[in-house]
Amino acid sequence: MEAYGPAAIYLRKPERERIEAQAAPFDAKTAYFVVDPDEMYLKGKLVKKEGGKATVEIEGGKTVTVKEDDIHPRNPPKFDKIEDMAMMTHLNEPCVLYNLKDRFASWMIYTYSGLFCVVVNPYKWLPVYDAVVVGAYRGKKRIEAPPHIFSVSDNAYQFMLTRENQSILIGESGAGKTVNTKRVIQYFATIAMTGSKKAEPVAGKMQGSLEDQIIAANPLLEAYGNAKTVRNDNSSRFGKFIRIHFGTSGKLASADIETLLEKSRVTFQLSAERSYHIFYQLMTGHKPELLALLITTNPYDYHMISQGEVTVKSINDVEEFIATDTAIDILGFTADEKINIYKLTGAVMHHGNMKFKQKQREEQAEPDGTEADKIAYLLGLNSADMLKALCYPRVKVGNEMVTKGQTVPQVNNAVSALCKSVYEKMFLWMVIRINEMLDTKQARAFFIGVLDIAGFEIFDFNSLEQLCINFTNEKLQQFFNHHMFVLEQEEYKKEGIEWEFIDFGMDLAACIELIEKSQWASSPSLKRSACSPKPLIQLSRTSMISILARVKPMRNPSLERAKLRLTSP
Repeated sequence: MEAYGPAAIYLRKPERERIEAQAAPFDAKTAYFVVDPDEMYLKGKLVKKEGGKATVEIEGGKTVTVKEDDIHPRNPPKFDKIEDMAMMTHLNEPCVLYNLKDRFASWMIYTYSGLFCVVVNPYKWLPVYDAVVVGAYRGKKRIEAPPHIFSVSDNAYQFMLTRENQSILIGESGAGKTVNTKRVIQYFATIAMTGSKKAEPVAGKMQGSLEDQIIAANPLLEAYGNAKTVRNDNSSRFGKFIRIHFGTSGKLASADIETLLEKSRVTFQLSAERSYHIFYQLMTGHKPELLALLITTNPYDYHMISQGEVTVKSINDVEEFIATDTAIDILGFTADEKINIYKLTGAVMHHGNMKFKQKQREEQAEPDGTEADKIAYLLGLNSADMLKALCYPRVKVGNEMVTKGQTVPQVNNAVSALCKSVYEKMFLWMVIRINEMLDTKQARAFFIGVLDIAGFEIFDFNSLEQLCINFTNEKLQQFFNHHMFVLEQEEYKKEGIEWEFIDFGMDLAACIELIEKSQWASSPSLKRSACSPKPLIQLSRTSMISILARVKPMRNPSLERAKLRLTSP
């Protein structure tokens, strides 16, 4: 384990501990886990079985009597903190949970379970991702190294070179998807670097190597696409699919990113949430000249971004802003483009402060205040023209253009829609520019795709976007279950292996069919696009959102409770 340096203690249990475990006394006939209403499972010693009941002595000398089905055999101590749980003698729920808990108590957050790599979010930084660790995993087979996201990445890289293109799918909200996505990209950028010299700084041109640019894309996208939610302080509120392209020799050739942003967060957040990180980064005061340029003071002055929380304990907005600002330079944006990005961001904040009032004896709305002047300045527009377009929009009636009056609620809705549209188009423009910078025009032979989508969450108020996010997550879960479990069990049946068929959580199939196969789904226009959001919109939003809000994820409730306990050692 010397090759892993200081990270070794976080990856594999010490040799001394392994030897002690092998020598520890153990009686397989009496060692059991017993169900407990408070702790879920407790270690105990079986005293007797009688009449379908089992009497177990738990730690502390207390004796409990439970149903015989409520006790589960334990594994010998040599299996403690085992790296691949598929190797356990007894593979039951308490054995799996205790193994994850024991490993997590030693900050070993990665564990294999057969084909899968299980990750327990430590909610802290661990020194297991440096260059020494990358080098230690390079070229190693899975069985030759401790469990790690780098091992999964290296195997994907080797399979790509010898078999076919690969994709890596990374799990649910708060599980660590975004961090592990960054580590996957870091690994590929390190082991497959081109070795070319970094370009000289030129405005609008590449400001670093391709490896630097691929890694630098993350801080910028996270600043504009990540936010605090109820379950996750750094939740990706945009789905992204990153293709990392390689040449015939396995060297990095280029990369591209596809994204889909949650626009509603720009104008609305729940009380325990926060809008996109960039708003709060800009107002840290790290660059005072920006506060003057954007005509801003502090986030509490802007309703649109202060409906929830404005600070997050686990996030240092100053450090994150420095990373964002540096990323913009590395990605080759010009100084003017950088300023304009910040101006557009400031304009979005000011939109929420625009006020309108009703004209006397009319339903027509008119401006109330001077906020529009600030927005017009930041957007480079004429203030009067902008207000006229909001309050007296021109619409086409037949072959003629006519001016239409607007009420105050209608104008407020138009402002919100404009605000979300500006933010979304700016975000998509940045993604397009990043893709242009990452396209080196080199020949592409292979690619590895990394999918990081917004996670499954249930809020007090579930927007249509969250409904689509949850629906997508459940579709992926069903795909995973079908290919990894159902088809595998069918192979057992074909080969004549005696096997009791297990249902691996297909209980939400009915909900998915409700959304996909309703009567409107037979429309020819909908058939052209299986992923079209139109079917979701045509249903009653209230009824669909309430359905999804009440449906629980396809997970064992006891496992969910255990997961919460595993978040602290």
